[in-house]
Amino acid sequence: MTATDEQDRAQVEKLAETVQEITGKNVELAYVDQGYTGESAAHATEKHGVQLEVVKHTEAKRRFLLLPRRWVVERSFGWAARFRRLVRDYERLCQTLAGLHYPAFAILMLANLARLLTQSS
Repeated sequence: MTATDEQDRAQVEKLAETVQEITGKNVELAYVDQGYTGESAAHATEKHGVQLEVVKHTEAKRRFLLLPRRWVVERSFGWAARFRRLVRDYERLCQTLAGLHYPAFAILMLANLARLLTQSS
């Protein structure tokens, strides 16, 4: 999560550094929205070994347009919506809300793993 009173591009280097720190430098490509356009954002993430791919709107918003890789983000939001504490802003601190995502997605991944194991046997 990033602060809302700053531009996305201003926070991209710290975000890339944190992602690489948490994942053990396993992230090579990040799909981002148009808030991360520009050379400064690309250079900031390249320092940490992350390449940005900006998913842009090719046309004006006059009709429905399927954006590449956007379904990954929307699917994750849908999964998080299954947990009531993640749907509403009940928490005062963003660290609390971020911390609640870990057990929520751990539960979701364990449920998917259990489903895969039962299908294979």
